[in-house]
Amino acid sequence: MDNVPHRPVGRAYPEAREHDPAAPATDPPTRFEGRPLHHPEEDVEDQGLAFDVGTLVSRRGVLGVLGAGSVAAVLAACTGGSAETSDGAGNGGGVSGGGASDGGGTSASALEEMPGETAGPYPGDGSNGADVLETSGVERSDLRSSIDSDTSAEGVPLELTMNIIDMAGGDVPMEGAAVYLWHCDAEGRYSMYSQGLENETYLRGVQITDSAGAVTFTSILPGCYAGRWPHLHFEVFPDADSIVDAGNAILTSQIALPEAEAREAYALEGYSGSSQNLEQTTLESDNVFSDGHDQQLATFTGTVEAGFSFAIDVPIDTTTTTAPEAGGMGGGGTGGGGAGDAPGAPGDGEPGEGGPGQGGQPPADGEGPAAPGAPSDGGGQG
Repeated sequence: MDNVPHRPVGRAYPEAREHDPAAPATDPPTRFEGRPLHHPEEDVEDQGLAFDVGTLVSRRGVLGVLGAGSVAAVLAACTGGSAETSDGAGNGGGVSGGGASDGGGTSASALEEMPGETAGPYPGDGSNGADVLETSGVERSDLRSSIDSDTSAEGVPLELTMNIIDMAGGDVPMEGAAVYLWHCDAEGRYSMYSQGLENETYLRGVQITDSAGAVTFTSILPGCYAGRWPHLHFEVFPDADSIVDAGNAILTSQIALPEAEAREAYALEGYSGSSQNLEQTTLESDNVFSDGHDQQLATFTGTVEAGFSFAIDVPIDTTTTTAPEAGGMGGGGTGGGGAGDAPGAPGDGEPGEGGPGQGGQPPADGEGPAAPGAPSDGGGQG
């Protein structure tokens, strides 16, 4: 043992004398880089995994590489404890926080999921042919202009914020989700479908939720066409990559507009015909909203002159896909579809000229062809 060579003088870690009998009999160091050694009689590299991770954190900023959750899990494994954090009341809340556990791998929610509704015959998501989601530039916040042309939709400005909430994660913001929004213009027409607008893409777009689970769109107040309460359509996808297939949507639903502000806007010249159509339907008779609309009814702020805005919460159970409700089963189409057409699919007819107010009365039951000049909503599916 007397011939055992000494380690280099410039060694990064302090020596432990039990590894070198020729070393002076001095007390072993008790701290390294200001931190106490768990086993002073051992080399620093033998202090254990928890000490090593702490050294990596201080020297290399491992939090930025592994993430705080990974480090917490490693430290928990080292100490035999839990990586969960306290919720302030002494209850483990998990690394990412959240609600109470239901014992089934997901967190119990205090919210009710936003009802699923039909996408209608004019989704433009590829489910019936037309697909704006494959168009470069569809990810945008201002929907008033077409993506590939100078055509713009005119109307009362509307800014809307949607807060996407992950119920399964404990009612937390759903970051990184893709929200696709679309609706008709002031004349009740849908881009990509209505006559003369087949090559337009206005009032359609996608936004990705931020860390607060929110997306904000700038658009216009849609008109009211025969047979439907004024509304907005939307689909939520788990992430941006998922929008390539409409079947990946985890929620398809609609937002109802408030009556008072809609009536104010419909008194304007650009919304000709909408007032008459609004008089002929109610939320309670609408084929989509008649089964309940409390979660889907927007509350506006603002004025007709300055524009309106609203925010709405959209709770989603991300462990399941909420099936859209079929609504009425009348024909689709862009103005001429009859009750015999496949629900949710475009009919054979083309819309007539003019706005939603030109033509006859809407069908009493919400099925069958709409008034000439207005798109048929497929019996509550538009």
